[in-house]
Amino acid sequence: MKAKDVVLIGILSASITAGKLALSFIPNVEIVTLLFIVYTVVFGYRRTLLVSIVFTTTEIFIYGFATWLLGYYIIWPTLILLTEIMNKRFKSEYAYAILGGIFGYIFGLFFAVIESFFYGIAYGWAYWIRGLLFDLLHGTSNFIIVLLLFKPVKNLLEKLKKSYYAV
Repeated sequence: MKAKDVVLIGILSASITAGKLALSFIPNVEIVTLLFIVYTVVFGYRRTLLVSIVFTTTEIFIYGFATWLLGYYIIWPTLILLTEIMNKRFKSEYAYAILGGIFGYIFGLFFAVIESFFYGIAYGWAYWIRGLLFDLLHGTSNFIIVLLLFKPVKNLLEKLKKSYYAV
């Protein structure tokens, strides 16, 4: 790996962590999904997968070790790979907004499955049902955020990539 890749991955990871922390006072409204989608489109899935590993590991240092971290190590790479598959077929921000929305709507269900492995199916159901309103907010806000910010962030990152990263 080149030094510029290491620096890029560090900067992208830090920006996702900072973005998450900046919006942490609003429940289930985040820009992490948007940034992973845009990073995948602009920098490719390989670099973005490394960003997801650094981001998730950083989350452990901030919030501590718990069962949710296993989900993070699975769900963010899944989003990145789905974005990569979509990137070959779709270029519209609407397609990515739909992906972000669906991702937000099923986020709680995914973690309910993870929790079920540790605490039983009844706990998983309760976990999911208890969080349905948060999932509704998460999916809707993801859709709106990706729809509004995908193009401007993508254009900015492509310009910066061309200027500084010199691929």
